[in-house]
Amino acid sequence: MGFRLEGPVLEGEFVRLEPLAHRHAADLAVAAEEQRGTYAFTWVPRGAEVHDYIDAQSQRAATGRLAPYAQVSLATGRAVGATSFLEPRCWRSEEQLDAVEVGFTWLGASAQGTGVNAEAKLLLFRHAFEAWGVSRVDLKTDARNERSRAAIESVGARFEGVLRNWSRSWAPGEDGRLRDSASFSVTAEEWPRCRKRLEERVAGFAARRD
Repeated sequence: MGFRLEGPVLEGEFVRLEPLAHRHAADLAVAAEEQRGTYAFTWVPRGAEVHDYIDAQSQRAATGRLAPYAQVSLATGRAVGATSFLEPRCWRSEEQLDAVEVGFTWLGASAQGTGVNAEAKLLLFRHAFEAWGVSRVDLKTDARNERSRAAIESVGARFEGVLRNWSRSWAPGEDGRLRDSASFSVTAEEWPRCRKRLEERVAGFAARRD
């Protein structure tokens, strides 16, 4: 049958990643409407669209090629955004995961800059490298999205180039168009350095909080 993505609950100091479900809908509807100025190139539902968004991600999850999460703030107990594992690749064996992407990521405005994103990446990367034993983790974003590119680089991922006409555009007014995607990765060899960097970032947020 081959490898199917199934994401377990992952928990740190700031965030708990829970498999996305309709119980998160009310919180996500609030988070998605807080301030939408940073979502120009990202698929973030309007509040009224959250149930359809969860249904769409659940349908993708049923294929075994997506494991969607709600990002739950431990400070408030509320879902403040979403993220996912996606696109599993098994090259050496149908049962051994060699590479996976982290994407479909967004956070409500009040959760940005609080440590949630850095710790979520730490939890996701650690599970991919240390539980699944992957050789690489991929991240992609619209090549025009400078804010997202900077955030990806800040967690220790390396820029690999721009993939032209790589995927659909989520930018307003660009339905049916394709986007260029900036591609980043972390390899297994780079993971110890990346892990240290992420752990230091999370510790810095914890120190400021305390």
